[in-house]
Amino acid sequence: MENRDKTAEQYDDKSNIDPERLLQCPFDKNHQIRACRFPYHLIKCRKNHPKLAKELKTCPFNARHLVPKHELNHHTETCEDRISVDSVPDGEGGMSWQVPVSTWVNPNLSEDWEEEADPYVTPFVWGENTAVNVRQMRPTNRLGPETRVPNSLPWLGDSTGIDNLN
Repeated sequence: MENRDKTAEQYDDKSNIDPERLLQCPFDKNHQIRACRFPYHLIKCRKNHPKLAKELKTCPFNARHLVPKHELNHHTETCEDRISVDSVPDGEGGMSWQVPVSTWVNPNLSEDWEEEADPYVTPFVWGENTAVNVRQMRPTNRLGPETRVPNSLPWLGDSTGIDNLN
């Protein structure tokens, strides 16, 4: 139990932090937080200590490292989580830094967009509303005079007529 009280920089052999290890909060030294909850606690404690949060900067290699502004350059040079981009072999991660050259050739060289354009489309003119010139579609009653309104409503099941509803 006593070996669990470590700072955020102390890691095990595999450079993975034990999730149950207790870490000390950089904002309040009385706070001992489990490593698995440490990122959430940092967010909460940063809100509770805005003055101190302005003085501390986050390490670009490990968000658990909060250092004073004037020490950030030194910390980034000596941070144990720092990795060099040049030291990563090409085969690792399956990423290739070479962009393949495109060999695509347009098979349809006779394509002419001007020829395909619709000649009857009204041109766009800024500030002019062409919808005014278009005839509006209104609902029309195409029923002849021989069509009448029914005398009863189908859901009433009563053939006495609509006049008896009141």
